Amino acid sequence: MERTKITNMEVKRKNRNHIYRYIRRCGTISNPDISYALKLSLPTVTQNTKELIELGLVKETGELQSTGGRRAKALSAVVGYRLAAGIDITQNHIGMILTNLAGDILKYERIPYPYRPGREYFQEVSEKLQAFIEASGEERERILGIGISFPGIVDLQNKEIANSHALGVTSLPFAEVADCFSYPCYFLNDANAGAYAEGIHSDAKEPFFYLSLSNTVGGALYHDGRLMQGKGYRCGEVGHMTIVPDGLLCYCKKAGCLDAYCAAKRLSDLTDKKLESFFSGLKEKKEDLVRAWEEYKKYLAIAINNIHMVLDCDVVLGGYVGSCLEPYMEEIRETVSKRNTFSEDGSFVRVCNHKVGAAALGAALQVIELFVEQV
Repeated sequence: MERTKITNMEVKRKNRNHIYRYIRRCGTISNPDISYALKLSLPTVTQNTKELIELGLVKETGELQSTGGRRAKALSAVVGYRLAAGIDITQNHIGMILTNLAGDILKYERIPYPYRPGREYFQEVSEKLQAFIEASGEERERILGIGISFPGIVDLQNKEIANSHALGVTSLPFAEVADCFSYPCYFLNDANAGAYAEGIHSDAKEPFFYLSLSNTVGGALYHDGRLMQGKGYRCGEVGHMTIVPDGLLCYCKKAGCLDAYCAAKRLSDLTDKKLESFFSGLKEKKEDLVRAWEEYKKYLAIAINNIHMVLDCDVVLGGYVGSCLEPYMEEIRETVSKRNTFSEDGSFVRVCNHKVGAAALGAALQVIELFVEQV
């Protein structure tokens, strides 16, 4: 008897969660429309939306246009009910973002702030985040927590940042970082965070590989609504895939890694350390930049083709470079297709949707998702 009661409670909670997610995704919807879309009875939907209204997660926003008969009440998610912050830690910068329950970016800021080991650094980051939140005008009581992205192995089992060559970290316990902040903290690898931002609100169900082309190169496999972590939380670490045997020295001290050929700074270092300047010069057809781009594109195409051959899924180009590639996708696809054994047209390569603060956003969205799972 007790087991039946638990099962009924589980079904009720699952229904409420599905209904809330559907309302949040649709923007404005009615009980009859929810009932039809989710194949739930109208009384079940009505009872659940009533509970969601009482919780403050949903509100009535007038009436929808009649299609004959009584006009249905319009329902919308209260997307500002709770908020989440995201921080992207890199070698030389921090990115900070604030988002609501719908994943809308309310505020974003990226500032120069070189990483250095020690508690003092994270205390200062915490202070900067607090000032960032206060400047947004949002109440701190509505902040669910902070998602923090790192360029390195985020070991969820041992609860530590492990083997971050970019930051010179071999073991940094989550607790040491979290102790410096006044909000609950959640941790994510930077490429995983970018992939999470790309996939969590997408209607597409097909798996994809997210290739993060920032000042370090990383990757993540997103499948069936979640990140594939791998046995040692290293799934997708293509930045250290050998692309040229005994080639250029990578910052990890190995030779020939993809990172040594396709990190963003391979391009930005040719101008004023800004990618925008490189691509502006490329548009002007400056000879040295055109040569550099052709070489960069060659190694990028090798990497994309290798990833696609192994995984047979779309490859999404993200990170700093990915955010600049929209005008160059046709030539990238053409370069990739020339290497593809199965004569595909390269349409499996696409540019990222989130071109600003993707890692910080993905980290914040993980906090939002953990909250939504409990609705």
